[in-house]
Amino acid sequence: MAKEPVRVLVTGAAGQIGYALVPMIARGVMLGADQPVILHMLDIPPAAEALNGVKMELVDAAFSLLKGCIFIIVWFKFQMVLLLLLMLLRRALESILQSWLVVSQGGRNGKEGCYVKECVYLQVSGFCLGTACSSKLQGEKNVFTKVLVVANPANTNALILKEFAPSIPAKNITCLTRLDHNRALGQISEKLNVQVSDVKNVIIWGNHSSTQYPDVNHATVKTPSGEKPVRELVKDDAWLNGEFITTVQQRGAAIIKARKLSSALSAASAACDHIRDWVLGTPEGTWVSMGVYSDGSYNAPAGVIYSFPVTCRNGEWTIVQGLAIDEFSRKKLDLTGAELTEEKELAYSCLS
Repeated sequence: MAKEPVRVLVTGAAGQIGYALVPMIARGVMLGADQPVILHMLDIPPAAEALNGVKMELVDAAFSLLKGCIFIIVWFKFQMVLLLLLMLLRRALESILQSWLVVSQGGRNGKEGCYVKECVYLQVSGFCLGTACSSKLQGEKNVFTKVLVVANPANTNALILKEFAPSIPAKNITCLTRLDHNRALGQISEKLNVQVSDVKNVIIWGNHSSTQYPDVNHATVKTPSGEKPVRELVKDDAWLNGEFITTVQQRGAAIIKARKLSSALSAASAACDHIRDWVLGTPEGTWVSMGVYSDGSYNAPAGVIYSFPVTCRNGEWTIVQGLAIDEFSRKKLDLTGAELTEEKELAYSCLS
């Protein structure tokens, strides 16, 4: 029996990541080769023509899994109050109310010296406050909608969404650190000249920023003689504790420098990986990195969206517990946690 279509809302759908992401969703990369989807694509008025072009291309591609394609144009400005947002975002709210999966990836860089504050107003206002209004309309818990926030600052954007959308359980709101996770896998793969599929269980701790901590202390590589620790095979702690970490932390900036555009392809692919594993489950013995609402595990600050190693089963994520944290790692975890706490305080001051 054919499956019922899953509705997927993509915000910023006409942007670079959206253009790379929506065909992946329509092809089954995100939810599986047998899962039909209905795409709801949201963007702002300047992107209306481009968004219509994306829709035309989706039709032309004749994706067999794509059972519907709806685009929504939303007007919003920096100064809008919640009631005005509620009226102007009505079409978006109707889409969100029907959606099971939401990928918020349309973003805009803030000005130097006020990055988080600008992002809170310019990025969170359009998506997060709109979702908050839909939550008030629902009047009951929306346990079905799962949200992945990609737009930076991703962790803090996801936290604000959690605060302003009380009908969506905190466990259903996540942010993307799978891109950093995949970057770490790629660096180890290249260093050891092995298939990336043979490397597993790296960890991205903390914030999707330059303070994130890519950790290989528990990572392994499949070899002809069994799984071996990454550190044992690399045999270069100076590289693993130095260049490897900074390369992963600064990979996004390096790609922008190289192609003069952001890393849209890899971000879209990582978003698909994130949701696929969340919904369909992680392989046995393997964990992935996800930005989730912190319960204080590993002495990370509670009440922020923090990237942890997680396993997924039956549509639920669980933080991997009991991993040893050495002194070097402890300092890194604390540093990125402190940044997230600072971002939270700044974001809340903007919204108070």
